[in-house]
Amino acid sequence: MDIALARTFLAIVDTGSFLRASERLHVTQTSVSARVRTMEEQLGQPLFVRNKAGAALLPAGERFLPHARTLVQVWERARQQVAVPSGSRAVLALGCEISLWQPLLPRWMTWMRSHAPELALRTAVSAPRELLDQVAAGVLDIAIVYAPQQRPGLRVELLIEEKLVMVSTDASVRSPRAADYVNVDWGPEFEQQHGLAFPALSNAPVRAGLGPMGLEYILGAGGTGYFRQEVVSAHIEAGRLYRVPGAPEFLYPAYAVYAAHAAPAALESALAGLRQCADGERHTEAASAAVETLGKKPRRAAGKS
Repeated sequence: MDIALARTFLAIVDTGSFLRASERLHVTQTSVSARVRTMEEQLGQPLFVRNKAGAALLPAGERFLPHARTLVQVWERARQQVAVPSGSRAVLALGCEISLWQPLLPRWMTWMRSHAPELALRTAVSAPRELLDQVAAGVLDIAIVYAPQQRPGLRVELLIEEKLVMVSTDASVRSPRAADYVNVDWGPEFEQQHGLAFPALSNAPVRAGLGPMGLEYILGAGGTGYFRQEVVSAHIEAGRLYRVPGAPEFLYPAYAVYAAHAAPAALESALAGLRQCADGERHTEAASAAVETLGKKPRRAAGKS
């Protein structure tokens, strides 16, 4: 199928209208209609029903939707691989879940440019399901996600055993208050465990869909919430945030997911960099924990052994 047809199909789905799709694609509405007729002839099924509200998918269109996305994604991947930048021998594409990219992704990019400069890098940040779909389709070489679903043909490797810890801008907080608590969406597993530990905080007035967003909020407005230990460690050491004593910790591991049939040379370089950068994060967490422990130990009186 012509990639232009698949792009046209997706534009109609995204905009909900043949007219708006034509505006997005910079073609006439007649051209959009002609492309849809061509697709329907090739597939042997009607894809859309048009009404006053625009265009809606028919059952055949719903079934075709994931395949259309894969067609476009694979084409983009092929285009990137063919158009390898001058001086590079291959392109390596890595995607990271939104709440996991910082600081792992910038560290990995720096490591790769130093240790594997012959590889051109393509990075993306997206939702976990989309990342796994792109790995399965060959659009991405590796995806970094939390709690990935097992899929045939994909391999999963544990990178970081990250923890979520409760911190506050108020050093006196011993028990979190709903009024100044930020409930961060760290996924269904965290939400279930968090709800059991803090049922009164489930309906806190402030809810953040992303960890970085919630962290920026409490650093500016004050408050309490759960965040990745590696991310907040510098703020704790600087005295901007404080660990809430006795608050439970929750695991938030990061996994590397890649295709079992992926090209071994570039993949091994990328995985080696991820392992090294992840190991650096573990050392940072250990150092932060040691600093925090030392801070709690009573100081010896001057002049005494």
